[in-house]
Amino acid sequence: MTAHVGVLALQGDTREHLAALREAGADASTVRRRSELDTVDALVIPGGESTAMSHLLREFDLLEPLRDRLAAGMPAYGSCAGMILLATEILDAGVPGRDAVPLGGIDMTVRRNAFGRQVDSFEGDIDFEGLDGPAHAVFIRAPWVERVGPQVQVLARAGDHIVAVRQGSVMATAFHPEMTGDRRVHKLFVDIVTGRV
Repeated sequence: MTAHVGVLALQGDTREHLAALREAGADASTVRRRSELDTVDALVIPGGESTAMSHLLREFDLLEPLRDRLAAGMPAYGSCAGMILLATEILDAGVPGRDAVPLGGIDMTVRRNAFGRQVDSFEGDIDFEGLDGPAHAVFIRAPWVERVGPQVQVLARAGDHIVAVRQGSVMATAFHPEMTGDRRVHKLFVDIVTGRV
């Protein structure tokens, strides 16, 4: 079975995720409308600006349909801003009215820009559960997870901070695997979508 995975294409690094998903064996396409969301088996929410994405989800009438699909069990993967949006609670969510809105895909509390501003961006190798060997992680104004619920599996940490999680068929990373040549995180997600793991 080939998974049809959509990439939310309202704002952020859409092209990189599309390429990574295709290299990982998925049929990948962009999602900007409700009709496109309805046709995919799973969704990737890319990195970008979580407040801008939240605003555009409202503008494109995708916010509630996306919450409904997640509640119904649609697999999803979020990187960086995508991790923020998949949370049940967001700390430092932004200015009221232009704030990042939680989609409730993973029972976790996430802090936006936790590692600092753009100048504080960094990269390094981290151990990632389910991968054969460390993953090279690129952190750009990255969040971290401050609380996880009992059903959430911690997949990776950077120092003392949780930076990758999974709850059922929903996965999130604080870093950007799409920006490296390593496709193992995307392959893991494709395997989750197709029921291999």
